[in-house]
Amino acid sequence: HELAVIKLDDKSEDFSFIRFNGTEKDEEITAEAGAAGLLSVFARRVSQEPWSLTGTEGLSGIPGSVGGAVFMNAGAYGYETKDILVSAHAVSADGTDERDFTPEEMGLSYRHSNFMENGYIITSAVFRLRKDDQQAIKDRMADFTERRVTKQPLQYPSAGSTFKRPEGYFAGKLIEDAGLKGACVGAAQVSELHAGFVINRGGASADEILGLINKVRDAVYRDSGITLDPEVRLILNRDLDSFEY
Repeated sequence: HELAVIKLDDKSEDFSFIRFNGTEKDEEITAEAGAAGLLSVFARRVSQEPWSLTGTEGLSGIPGSVGGAVFMNAGAYGYETKDILVSAHAVSADGTDERDFTPEEMGLSYRHSNFMENGYIITSAVFRLRKDDQQAIKDRMADFTERRVTKQPLQYPSAGSTFKRPEGYFAGKLIEDAGLKGACVGAAQVSELHAGFVINRGGASADEILGLINKVRDAVYRDSGITLDPEVRLILNRDLDSFEY
């Protein structure tokens, strides 16, 4: 079976606009799925003059798009996409249905939305933000950036945080306690800076990365009895557990 991958970004005029419509106190923004290219650029853009809107600071360092943020209810540092999301416009995979979804219909929870199951393709979303002092917004973004730079392995390619946070635990701590910090499968490695990240040290194959994910999951389960679920979205034609390490 062939798999089509559609990238919606700011290189396509059809999926890149941001429309500002609001009041003196708050602002509803319609952003297409590829608006500004990256979520970080989108967050910075809406925080700038003349809008000076707050609500996206915690999303500003997430490596993804506006559409991806809705799809996975992306979040960080206490922020979640669902906190500012009013609605999303989406099209069914076969093109026969096109409509707006309310937050309730989207079923937003930790790193999840119903779009993961229903197959609809998000084309745009409406967000409700608030006016704030621009310097205060910049200071919050700078603080989050500093935390990422000092605590995350940004010098290596990765897909971001590899595992979801189990309730009551931190994935990185569980991995470190299981002795997997720095563990490798080929050129894939559990980051020595932050064990919650699987990084590519250069030339790692998908099989090596997936094999390391398996190795980590097995070790953590043996050590703590907790099963780690990937936070990264896996599109596979075979079971994750079939990848060897």
